[in-house]
Amino acid sequence: MHDAQHTPDDQPQAPQITPYEQLGGEASLKAITAEFYALMDNSPKYKALRAVHGPDLGRAQERLFWFLSGWLGGPALYIEKIGHPMLRARHLPYPIGEIERDQWVSCMYEAMMRQGIDEPTRDSLAPHFYKTADWMRNKEDGASP
Repeated sequence: MHDAQHTPDDQPQAPQITPYEQLGGEASLKAITAEFYALMDNSPKYKALRAVHGPDLGRAQERLFWFLSGWLGGPALYIEKIGHPMLRARHLPYPIGEIERDQWVSCMYEAMMRQGIDEPTRDSLAPHFYKTADWMRNKEDGASP
């Protein structure tokens, strides 16, 4: 008689770890977001990205943290506090092209690196950040005459 009580297929699956958890949860995500805005505000290589923001970055920093929290699988803070993110609509007033997109992704990658996020985690998140940042584009860059 065959004992079919335990087969590899019926083993419980380990719970999936969310990107939010991979990044270290709330405190780590707050630190990454703060690092992102500090880099953007102080590094000349993010000049175009900084130019599309207003003089006070505090509100934007808070909202990015809220958004990233839910987007990465943590608490849906943005939805709880404001409602649906409607990212594209909310970003239409700001001229965002390829340069701003690329600087945003680069700045986020650098912020994660400076906050000690390991390279495999940064590399796994980078395409998702790129795809979302690319969706925000609303101007053409380098159009030929």
